[in-house]
Amino acid sequence: MSKMSDAADTIVPQPEEARVEWNYTDHVPVLRAPQSIQAESIGALRSHLLAKHLQDGRRSLAICGATEGVGVSFVAANLAAAFALAGVNTLLVDGNMREPGLQNYFVPPRAVRGLSDFLADPDLIIHDFVRPAGLENLAVLSAGTPVDNPQDLLASRQFTIGMDACMRDYDLVIVDTPPSSLSADARRIAAAMRYALIIARKDVSFVSDLKVLTEELRADRAKVIGTYLNDYYSA
Repeated sequence: MSKMSDAADTIVPQPEEARVEWNYTDHVPVLRAPQSIQAESIGALRSHLLAKHLQDGRRSLAICGATEGVGVSFVAANLAAAFALAGVNTLLVDGNMREPGLQNYFVPPRAVRGLSDFLADPDLIIHDFVRPAGLENLAVLSAGTPVDNPQDLLASRQFTIGMDACMRDYDLVIVDTPPSSLSADARRIAAAMRYALIIARKDVSFVSDLKVLTEELRADRAKVIGTYLNDYYSA
């Protein structure tokens, strides 16, 4: 599949810190075990989204879960890698500034600044915090320095400005979010991204919780494009 835009050529040049490459772990079977059942399942999800999401011009997706332990970060990381392998210029964002999870999948060689650092200063440019993920067509924006007020930062205009800039420069922006049962962060992120995919896990998720989350996201004017049943859970 050819790239859907020439966005990579328009991204603002990044300082030396932004060129730190991330290494991927064994928790990314799309890259580590491409013949596995888990990788095949993510591949099928990618194919569906390519036909029903990207081809309609939608460039953003918040990955949400009603509770902990359903594999939101697992799906976000592997789906981003799958899209990158298909030639889609993809940005993976760790929107969980409370308990970041993407470092279990894409690991920087040292601590790096990220989303929270960008949101704390309106004079900063979000692309200065984006790093290559060690895979062609994939970049990562980490959660950043730990903060006490993630909900306030996500509610700021700075967050919307930053995400809009990313959506202009990447074919697809995928955002990992914290459990909706623990905070309203996922709702705010989904509202800014406009589209959300809900993750459920067999024998863990309750239908009632999924319905509540769906209603909350729709009330915030985020379009829920579907639910993905994750039979494989990783850190």
